[in-house]
Amino acid sequence: MMDTQMDNDVELLAMLDADTTLDAARPILELAASYFADTRRGEGPVSTWHSAQVIADRLAGPMPRGPRALSDVARRLSSLLLQDVNRLAHPMCIGHQVSAPLPAAVWTDALISALNQSQAVREMSPSFTPLEHQVIAWMTDLVGWDEQAGGTMTSGGTEATFAALLAARSRAVPDVWTNGLGANAPVVVCGEHAHYAVSRAAGAMGLGMTRVIVIPSRELRMDPDALRARLDALCTGGTRVMAVVATAGCTATGSFDDLTAIADLCDEFADDHGPLWLHVDAAHGGAAMLSPRHRHRVQGLVRARSLAWDPHKTLLLPLSAGMVLVRSQDDLTRAFTQEAPYLFSSGSAAQIWDLGPRSFQCSRRADVLKLWVAIERYGSDNLARLYDRLCRMAQTLHGLLSARRDFVPLHEPMSNILCFAWRPEGITGEDLDTLTDALRERYNRSGRGWITATTLDGRRVLRVTVMNARTDDTHLATLVDGLVAEAALVLHKR
Repeated sequence: MMDTQMDNDVELLAMLDADTTLDAARPILELAASYFADTRRGEGPVSTWHSAQVIADRLAGPMPRGPRALSDVARRLSSLLLQDVNRLAHPMCIGHQVSAPLPAAVWTDALISALNQSQAVREMSPSFTPLEHQVIAWMTDLVGWDEQAGGTMTSGGTEATFAALLAARSRAVPDVWTNGLGANAPVVVCGEHAHYAVSRAAGAMGLGMTRVIVIPSRELRMDPDALRARLDALCTGGTRVMAVVATAGCTATGSFDDLTAIADLCDEFADDHGPLWLHVDAAHGGAAMLSPRHRHRVQGLVRARSLAWDPHKTLLLPLSAGMVLVRSQDDLTRAFTQEAPYLFSSGSAAQIWDLGPRSFQCSRRADVLKLWVAIERYGSDNLARLYDRLCRMAQTLHGLLSARRDFVPLHEPMSNILCFAWRPEGITGEDLDTLTDALRERYNRSGRGWITATTLDGRRVLRVTVMNARTDDTHLATLVDGLVAEAALVLHKR
């Protein structure tokens, strides 16, 4: 019995050792390289026309009990799954806010997984916790904050906004960790186009949806006059404002709120703690800070108390790589005040490097490494040029559509997002909403490309987000031609 167990252990360890070599990894790495090559040439469909059930049926079967060669696993991976992925690196994929990631960052992901350092405390990640401090310092310097600023990497903008609002909550209700929110909970104020992360945070932290005050927009941006009127009413009524949330690059349209005007109002309606807490959700538009061409869009950002930013969006990193930044690092520490002596050593020299005490997550990958590699490989100036190019392509599409009557741009793009309406003659209202969704579905299922849709002013509209550095003018012209062709078929079948 013992000999058999030892033989099994030896066999198992030999299998693990065999998988550590570059030759063993090659079948998987070749899948990634082939994907890059095929999509770079613009070959194949952009997405799949198969239903989820078709793919589920293909995968059905008992869990494997024994091993397969890694090369065989790679073949099964290719045949069972890869034919039906969204090819984000295809230049005709112009839909969601998920990037065609930078190659150097892609290859770094494998190294991050191999090293498997946890960013909670410095002793679990001796090199990469200091690295995260350095990269965060670079980013807070971009904002214009001083050495008191700080932050951490996050899973994305939703977590970053949640962490920032927790910090704002601790400022508004200092004893919240001990006694809760109390009877007169404060409110959070945001624009009507704010990301759902704001209302999700309000619900998760016990404020409740009724404590989220929504300000209407003017030209797709939070209306400062409406904000002033609402803050005045809240102040007069004795309601505490926990935070005002502005957006720099909103999800639906890519528009940027007037941060200076909003910061002025936060100063004007200061309470006993000082100016109202201004949080800026720059998950999508944070890259504008790098760009001399677009930095004016985030003018006033330096006056924010906290900031959410997703480098996995317009800095084109693989998922996930978000961050929360704060003007005072102590704000995050207070937000997560907690005792965990098995992990955090209060008062120790290592504590200044530990990231867990100021982060919502404990076990966390060293995703900062792929951001650092991208900056080292391409340089911040070239990353800015990539962002400029994405924005320029949205402007190019705006020009193409402005010359038409059947497809009409709905706003001047402020970033790499453009919404536009299909306007077939004689069709309006709910009928047009239904046909717009049908057109988008038909176009995407054709394999010619991939776009999204949203609702603006109560009407369904089409939407593109340029997240691929290889998308150019010819692809955008092809998009328009493809939509025109599919629109004719939708109307014919009506």
